[in-house]
Parts: sequence; structure tokens; C-alpha cells
Amino acid sequence: MTRRPRLALLLGDPNGIGPEVSVKLLARPDLLALSDVVVFTDRTMLDAGARVAATKLDLARCAPGELRFEAGRASLAALDLISGEAITPGEATEAGGRAALIALETATDAAKRGEVDGIVFAPLNKHAMRLGGLQQEDELRYLQEKFGVNGFVSEFNITGALWTSRVTSHIPLRDVARSITAEGVSAAVRIADRYLKAAGKPTPRIAVAGLNPHAGDGGSIGREEIETIAPAIERSRREGIDARGPISPDTVFLAARRGDFDAVVSMYHDQGQIAMKLMGFDSGVTLHGGLPVPVATCASGSAFDIAGRNVAKPDGLIEAFKLAAQIAAREIAA
Repeated sequence: MTRRPRLALLLGDPNGIGPEVSVKLLARPDLLALSDVVVFTDRTMLDAGARVAATKLDLARCAPGELRFEAGRASLAALDLISGEAITPGEATEAGGRAALIALETATDAAKRGEVDGIVFAPLNKHAMRLGGLQQEDELRYLQEKFGVNGFVSEFNITGALWTSRVTSHIPLRDVARSITAEGVSAAVRIADRYLKAAGKPTPRIAVAGLNPHAGDGGSIGREEIETIAPAIERSRREGIDARGPISPDTVFLAARRGDFDAVVSMYHDQGQIAMKLMGFDSGVTLHGGLPVPVATCASGSAFDIAGRNVAKPDGLIEAFKLAAQIAAREIAA
């Protein structure tokens, strides 16, 4: 009999909404029925989140190096991350970023040892993480390096049934055009097709956005669509992937929202993120694709402005948990 997937849950930045929304997730028996769960966090952070959420948790205890799992009950692998005095809700701090980074490193090491099948983390704050020692472009590139992945990785954003992947991510806009390559576009299409199938969509329909206004207007507003993006789409189609485009960036999400596509490949961060967050900010999910295990979080950020007020919704984190459990279960069964 195939065993249940095992997920590591991280509370994110201690000064944001992560601890409180994580507690709300852990209080849901229906979610704990989907996966065995170990929480890598500081007891101080967990207690702070429980106070804000006005929720009591009954967690099993285990050591970070000796994980134990119980059906229907999460386990706490307590780490020494941050003191109570250093938790300052609403602020990006070195202490907060270091705590989030250490928890992420610990969970990644557990995944590399095969102790967990996926990682779900509450919102991080990139500025705080850089203060705390992050050297990479973002957490995806950090995870790529930690796992030793040499191939293409992509951050997916998911709202309802619609997915996006992107060719470039957290880089300045002035660097985007020269970073768009045919291989990058093909890889972004390929990874979207792969993960949609892993999530239960057998024949994904993938739209590829253009880079320029009106997808270049036949070359009069740029030639990237003609020289780079269209050849990449044709290559994907020869591989058996239902990829279409390049489609004008200002209309592609209208068609996707209508149901014409299952995914949109965007060329840069805000081209997809703005549309996706407008369509479903609270319940949006971010999935890090191309890693050895599924790694997911909510699409919303650390929300320092509302941290500690018990108004943050856990919907996005819950959807991220469900998706990671689904993908991990499929990979275990494969």
C-alpha cells in the first residue's frame, strides 16, 4: 500500500502573517488527513502565531534529526530560530530573515535525505532574508542551489484552475529582453506542461505571451516574437505540447480567464503576477517547479501591515498545502 505523503511546514517570516496563518492551517483536521506533517519552527514563533489566531494546537514532539509522523496529528521539530524579544511584527529584520532562512535550510536538508516529500512555507520576506544572509536572487534560486539542480526551474503562480510559468523572474526590467532566449521559452513551456500533468491535467493547453506590446505587431514594435518566441513555440509543438502564441500580453489573460487555456507562459514577473493577483490574491498559490520535491507557498506576501491582527486569511496557504500533498502523493505512487 502506498504511504501518505510527508510534508514539512514552515512558518515563514516571524514578523509577518506566516505564524498565524500556519496555525490556522494546522488546526484543520481535514488538511492533516491529506498528508503527514512535520513543522520546522521555533516554539516561540509557533506560540506567537497561536496567540494571534486564538487557537490551541496539540502537536507531537520530535527532534529535527529524528522525525516522527502521526496520522491526523502534526509533529513539531523544534528549532532555535529567534528570541521572543527579537520578534517585531510589521518589520523586516535581520533576525527575522535569518530565522526564515534557517528553517528553509533545515527542511531542504530533510527533503534531500528523503525524510519529507515536499515543503510548504508561509510567506517569506525577501528583503529580510537578504538581511539574514540570503545571497541568491530569491528563494527559488536558493533551493535550486541547495538541491543541486542544474536544469530550468520556474515559479508557478496558480489561481483557481489557471497556472502561469515565466521565462525570467526576479530581475530588473532593463535586463528582461536580453534574457529571453528560445531555450528559456521552451523550458518554461515544457515545465508548465509537466507540472500541470502532475496536478491531474492530462492535456494542458498552454498560451505563450509575447514580450512587446501587441506581441510585436509583426515586427514593428520589436522582433523578439518573430526571432525567439515563435520558434520556441513551434519546437514545443513538435514535442507534443499544446502550446499556442505568441499572444498579445494585453489580451492573453482575458482568454485564459475565459477558459481557453490552462496556463500562460509570461516573459517576466509582473506580466503574469499583476493579472493573477487581480484574479485571486487571497487564494493564489506559488509552486516552485523543477526541484526534486514540490515546494509551495501562498502567492500573498508577508503582509507586515496586518501582521498580528488576526485578519490574515489562510486560504492561499491552505491551497498550497493541498497542491503539494497532491503532487507528492502522485510522485510517491509513480
